[in-house]
Amino acid sequence: MNSAVNQTVAVIDYGMGNLRSVAQAVIHATTDTHVNAVITSDPQAVRQAHRVVLPGQGAMADCMRELRESGMLEPVLEAAATKPLFGVCVGMQMLLDHSAEGHTAAGTPGLGLIPGEVVKFDLAGQTAPDGNRYKVPQMGWNRVIQARQHPVWAGVPDESWFYFVHSFYARPSNAQHSVGESDYGNRFTAAVARDNIFATQFHPEKSAAQGLALYRNFLHWNP
Repeated sequence: MNSAVNQTVAVIDYGMGNLRSVAQAVIHATTDTHVNAVITSDPQAVRQAHRVVLPGQGAMADCMRELRESGMLEPVLEAAATKPLFGVCVGMQMLLDHSAEGHTAAGTPGLGLIPGEVVKFDLAGQTAPDGNRYKVPQMGWNRVIQARQHPVWAGVPDESWFYFVHSFYARPSNAQHSVGESDYGNRFTAAVARDNIFATQFHPEKSAAQGLALYRNFLHWNP
């Protein structure tokens, strides 16, 4: 793994997402590196950054609207084509073609960077191993199985615990793009990757040491 030298990682501020927690975790991950973390709502700063973090929290339709209206849509698409990009939570869901979540029955179009759909948990009447009914959204810690090897998993033990808050999950068209999986009533995709893109449904910034390890690995990842 090559060290990142004199690089900048931009955490995108487009008015949505758990920005403060994500930014603090990314800044912490830059300790003892030559990477400078910036939190920015400036499209030009995103274009100039060497790598980009796309957070997301809340409703998919709202996140997509704010991404467009903030002027960040084109810089994100440019970043996804040319540099390492890390999507978090709804920031991961936005990477797919379409989400069933939206303000109308038609759902919400995504960025189309990873083929697939985002669907809602359908767990009505199902009982969890502890005897309780599954609740939607899923809120809490869950194990993540590393379905595919990837440099961002480096040093993170398989089946580590990560923190989730979500009602919808990604269903990639190509199984090779599903690099992390978890179980909540059924097996679902918890992390996706393609070329220079890596993204997680869970929140690394809320997942203690293993989450910080993912951000640290991302800072040194040279796809």
